Amino acid sequence: MTPIYTAEALATGDGRNGHARTSDGKIDLDLDMPKELGGSGVGTNPEQLFAAGYAACFHSALRLVAGQAGADVTDSSVGARVSLGSNDSGGFELAVELEVILPAVSAPEARQLVDKAHEVCPYSNATRGNIEVSLSVAED
Repeated sequence: MTPIYTAEALATGDGRNGHARTSDGKIDLDLDMPKELGGSGVGTNPEQLFAAGYAACFHSALRLVAGQAGADVTDSSVGARVSLGSNDSGGFELAVELEVILPAVSAPEARQLVDKAHEVCPYSNATRGNIEVSLSVAED
C-alpha cells in the first residue's frame, strides 16, 4: 500500500480510563469505561469512536459507489452499532452492525450499493475475516 493520508493519535493515562489526542489536536478527549464495564461512562470509549469512524467511512464509500451508479443519495445515512464481548479464549472481540438508509433508492438497488460500498470501504476491508460485520438496509 502507498499511503495517501496517515492519522496519528496518542492514548495516555490508564487505557480506557485515560486520554486520547490526535497529533493535529482535532480530537482531544477523555476516555472512560462504559458503565456496563464498571466505569463511570462520563467520557467516550474506543467502541464509540470506532462506531463513529466506521459509520462515516462507510457512508463515504456508499456515496462514492452511488455517485458512480448515478443513484440519488439524498437524506442517506449510515448507523453503526459496535458491540464488545468476551470470546472463548478469555479475551475480547468486537462485532459491528451497519444500518444504511437510502430513502430515494429502491430496496434492491440499495442492497447492491451497500454490498459494493462494503467492498470499497477501508474499515470493511480492515475488518473482513476478523470480526462479524452485518449490513442491513432500512425499509421505509
